[in-house]
Amino acid sequence: MVSSSARRLATGLITAVSAAYSLLALTYFLHGAGYGVLAAVATLAVISTHYLNMRAGLRGERPPAYPLTIVLQAVVTYLPDLLPGGMSGVTAPMLAGTLLVFLPLGWGGALVVLMMLYEGTVLWWGGVPSIVTLFYVVTVPTTGAMIYALVRFTRVAADLEEARADLADAAVLKERLRISRDLHDGLGRSLTAIALKGDLASRLMERDPAAARTEVGELVQVAREAAQDVRHVARGYRALSLAGEVNRAVALLESSGVGVQAHLADVTLPGRSEEALAWAVREAVTNVLRHSRATTCTITTSVNGGTLRLEVANDGVLAEPGPDGGGLTGLAERAAQAGGSCTAVRTGAGGFLLSMEVAA
Repeated sequence: MVSSSARRLATGLITAVSAAYSLLALTYFLHGAGYGVLAAVATLAVISTHYLNMRAGLRGERPPAYPLTIVLQAVVTYLPDLLPGGMSGVTAPMLAGTLLVFLPLGWGGALVVLMMLYEGTVLWWGGVPSIVTLFYVVTVPTTGAMIYALVRFTRVAADLEEARADLADAAVLKERLRISRDLHDGLGRSLTAIALKGDLASRLMERDPAAARTEVGELVQVAREAAQDVRHVARGYRALSLAGEVNRAVALLESSGVGVQAHLADVTLPGRSEEALAWAVREAVTNVLRHSRATTCTITTSVNGGTLRLEVANDGVLAEPGPDGGGLTGLAERAAQAGGSCTAVRTGAGGFLLSMEVAA
């Protein structure tokens, strides 16, 4: 993973820098056996606290017992200055990185400036040559900034990887919702039609075999269309024609004994708008057949400015209509994608009106 590689790289670089400063401290301040032991203990304390802090920082977390570990690193960084020679000049850069990582940049930057002033003053008054003093002063912000940049680089890489995973999950969820919605909208009408024609054919079988054979033939055709719809859904192809869907709706409703009047405005629509309206017709017809005993149904479209309005109205609504099952929710989503809206309301005398407006 990218984030793991970035974390390993940052850990290696920070460890290398810390080891280099530690070796410098031990070799420079190893003036005697006793002082050498104290320098080694102080260096080990600095490295330990710095390791704990950086390990947490690279993972985007706060170190254990925060902010005690930050305070502890500051103490072990500057406490040895009470001894002859001091050693904060080679351990302060690591503390600068810790402060920049865990404190707000304003506060961290201000503390780093104070650390630079302190190092410059102590070394200058200690008789250290100007060029050496300048070197130690400059290493505080440069090393601190490098550590901060490495930690931020690691965290950004981890965040980007997490965002990419989230986007992939969102894309999968979106595709699942599309398939679910298209199967509901597409197969709902077809399966309803198959059930109605099969029931009609069974009733006609004895008294009118010819009509029954006609219904069975139409049932087979609807079944083939349903299979084609499934293939289209699987391929992500959902282009529909409003006029074609209205023609199929009229034929299906009339074969079910519903009188239909269709009046479509002569206008060319954007692909997304026409597709949304076609799905609305399909869902509306499915609901008419499933949830009503309609005798009449009207399908009309009208243009008003830059908006086209579709209305599908029917009578014979049942007193207790069945559950929607998500069809109207899917239509609302399609309408929103086409820059419009969708509503469905019951009207007087057992009527029902589904309307959708889209950009023309």
